[in-house]
Amino acid sequence: MTIPAPRDGATADASTALKTDETVPAPPVDDNGEGPGDVVLRLTDVVKTFPGVRALDGVQLEVRAGEVHCLLGQNGAGKSTLIKTLAGVHHADGGEITWLGQPFAPATPQAAMRAGIATIYQELDLVDDLSVAENAFLGHEDTRFGFTRRRSTASRTREILTRLGHAEIPPRQTVRSLPAAGKQVVSMARALSHDARLIVMDEPSAVLAHDEVENLFRIIRELTAQGIAVIYISHRLEEIREIGDRVTVLKDGRTTAANLPARSTPTRDLVSRMTGRTIEYVFPPRRPAEQRDPLLVVDGLARTGEFADASLTVAPGEIVGIAGLVGSGRSELLETIFGARRADAGTVTLDGKRITSVGSAVRKGMGMAPEERKSQALLLDEPVYKNMTLASFSNFAKAGFTDVGGERKAAERTADALELRPRDVNRPIRTLSGGNQQKVVVGRWLLEDTKLLLLDEPTRGVDVGARAELYQVIHDLAERGVGVLLVSSEVPEVLGLADRVLVMREGRIIHESPAGEIDEGAVLDLIMAGSLTTESILEGEPA
Repeated sequence: MTIPAPRDGATADASTALKTDETVPAPPVDDNGEGPGDVVLRLTDVVKTFPGVRALDGVQLEVRAGEVHCLLGQNGAGKSTLIKTLAGVHHADGGEITWLGQPFAPATPQAAMRAGIATIYQELDLVDDLSVAENAFLGHEDTRFGFTRRRSTASRTREILTRLGHAEIPPRQTVRSLPAAGKQVVSMARALSHDARLIVMDEPSAVLAHDEVENLFRIIRELTAQGIAVIYISHRLEEIREIGDRVTVLKDGRTTAANLPARSTPTRDLVSRMTGRTIEYVFPPRRPAEQRDPLLVVDGLARTGEFADASLTVAPGEIVGIAGLVGSGRSELLETIFGARRADAGTVTLDGKRITSVGSAVRKGMGMAPEERKSQALLLDEPVYKNMTLASFSNFAKAGFTDVGGERKAAERTADALELRPRDVNRPIRTLSGGNQQKVVVGRWLLEDTKLLLLDEPTRGVDVGARAELYQVIHDLAERGVGVLLVSSEVPEVLGLADRVLVMREGRIIHESPAGEIDEGAVLDLIMAGSLTTESILEGEPA
């Protein structure tokens, strides 16, 4: 059955994007002059809408048997929503999906697996305390008279592991004891236990060492040689060059380029197709930052396996932005600066005073709005005023009693200043929108007279209108002399808000410059094109 047509002209917009591409090449041929296999999966004008957000806005995708089709796009481009739609987690609101030539709309992840589409997420969904064999056949166990046939299951798992080139992994070994690469092999074994004809891999190399990545690529090549199709998602362009056949690029939920040859399309062409916005970013005008002595000094900070030799400064009234991919160490760096993680080397000082823990950070005037506000920053069943006064609660505690009236009045003043909607500070915070919840988290630190504010993904899950309001709040804080250090996956957000920009890649700060001296394309080149030098990128060397 065909899904209803998309609304608001999404079909026309998406088709225009494809027609206006200067080059949408024909499918590539291999060294023997043979083309790819038959089309197994086709998406036409697929739409998926969440409240206030159109995550997919007319997506086009074509995947052929035996190919590695790479899906490329910035954070928020719609990649995760797309693969979850294929996996049966989400259900498309418009457009058409065909699988093996038939209309396809899996009601559940189990239905997608039975149809032959397996998804390996970046966060592997394995049960650590079960064996390799039990994980491989989880949900479709080989049973007889209601009992699992363990010997048969182990034997079938051994056959699959041998097919993957990993016969050395014992089927009865617990998954918990395996390294990251071994767990990934188990996820692939699970996919093959369902006779998958398409395997979707979401950032599969993110936790692997270099030699493990080479082994992953060997497995992928063997799978595609057997006619299995692979959708490969990665931010690492050098990997796409090595393993990919064709590339489809997403931007703001739309397909901006389809079927580009992975090995010959220039890096700058791929990057340019990921940039440009359909959403307007409205940033308040900034006055040139005054030259002041640093408020925050981070010197040689390091945590083994996360980031190394990080040094930076933030002056009063200055906004410093950190751009980098998920996994580059940017969030871990912020949490270590705040004292939530213990550093293995280096120092953090605020106003010349050493920061060693969250307690010392807060006492000396540092605040933080973490990336996961619902799980890390909010008491969802408590009222707004309780969440607003969380960091300054001691100011309202007298002789063992809490001045609830004082809490409410302080929260109301802050709510007025932040234009919180609705202004009712007595309502549970879970009833507020994402943007207004974020205002509460920021407002918490206004009550504490914070000198430096750390913001990790401050507009994640926030609609366009609320973004502009949050930008104004951050701008006003800086105008009051508060130093701001922010991390964002949105490169335009970093460039539009920050006075200075730091770029992180693979745990290191690799570039620093005034925001006005670097553009979005150069930042994306720096964080993604690992094979290019910083100097060659900034000098415009072709990739």
